[in-house]
Amino acid sequence: MKCNWSYLFGILLMLSACQPKETTTASQPSPEPSSKKELQINNPIITDQFTADPAAMVYNDTVWLYTGHDEAETDFHFYKMKEWLVFSSTNMVDWETYPVPLSLDDFSWAKADAWASQTIERDGKFYWYVSVEHATVPGKAIGVAVADRPQGPYKDALGKALVTNDMTTATDIMWDDIDPSVYIDDDGQAYLFWGNTKCYYAKLKENMIELDGEIKVIEGLPHFTEAPWIHKKGDWYYLTYAYQFPEKTAYAMSKSIEGPWEYKGILNELAGNTNTNHQAIIEYKGVPYFIYHTGGIQPFGGSFRRSVCIDRLYYNPDQTLKRVVMTSEGIQK
Repeated sequence: MKCNWSYLFGILLMLSACQPKETTTASQPSPEPSSKKELQINNPIITDQFTADPAAMVYNDTVWLYTGHDEAETDFHFYKMKEWLVFSSTNMVDWETYPVPLSLDDFSWAKADAWASQTIERDGKFYWYVSVEHATVPGKAIGVAVADRPQGPYKDALGKALVTNDMTTATDIMWDDIDPSVYIDDDGQAYLFWGNTKCYYAKLKENMIELDGEIKVIEGLPHFTEAPWIHKKGDWYYLTYAYQFPEKTAYAMSKSIEGPWEYKGILNELAGNTNTNHQAIIEYKGVPYFIYHTGGIQPFGGSFRRSVCIDRLYYNPDQTLKRVVMTSEGIQK
């Protein structure tokens, strides 16, 4: 049978003309499904001032966030930090700001550089460990302040430094006594970790303002730069730290807080628009969080004008850590 192709082609054209046409324009896009919730931009979490070097703790169902305060002008190309700040939240999204709780002026023996710090509670007192430039002992030093409330105000607990540069001899640099991190183990023993290029640690006495024994050096942390942080989940201790420079965050794991530590790899990539990477890890209401800083407030953010951000932290089935995904959305309500 001979097929009439002209006739068939005419039928196809007629059918095509009868199909409804889509009408979309650049000025009138197709609407999103009504059930889709718009994500808020929640990173950085504090946008009215620059915050850096976050540390956090959970106390009485509230997250307390302690930070440094970057105050460098845009034409000043180094850190200008004279005080520390405190914030609190009960949902990880909305943050309450408190009056400045602690500054360099509260340490009569310090002369400059209100650098990284961490606060911890013990027996109803709050101890804030800070790194500063010592006025008479050359180099950086670690001090400790104390308060009756997590928001302060805080005062010098010792009247002198807890750690000075002449107490640590693993390196000959002048800034290896920075970035204190404190952890109280399950048996009640408190530990202080700190360092730059070398990671130091020592036990603390129960009063939290004296070292209890010798200062030791942790070996086996590749490219350790600074910013140690200790946390525990299950039977595993995790030591996260700033790695290389510009800094990533790496981590190691151990079944004992005194090691040996096994290096596991990179946890967080280069933080946006800043050379440093400084982290805190907490669990709040059963959810793990990774707290860090970037140079994320534009147009003036950068290495010396940083801002704290928060994203989720996830564990693999073998209890190793999944690499952090830094987001603009951050934590959503």
